[in-house]
Amino acid sequence: MQRVKKRFVAGAKCPKCHAQDSIVLFKEQGIETVECVECDYREQQTEQKVAAKAGGEVIGVFKP
Repeated sequence: MQRVKKRFVAGAKCPKCHAQDSIVLFKEQGIETVECVECDYREQQTEQKVAAKAGGEVIGVFKP
């Protein structure tokens, strides 16, 4: 079983419980997933939806 690498999103607020710095971002079976560690909020987006929302200019690409 492969381990999922989760990253916190600095300064992000949960849309459900409004807790700051509680959002983690990770990919689950190729689907980008955002989850709150304080409540049960969870949202998933496919690569196509992510690309459609990211219409602004790219400052830089971070590849850890």
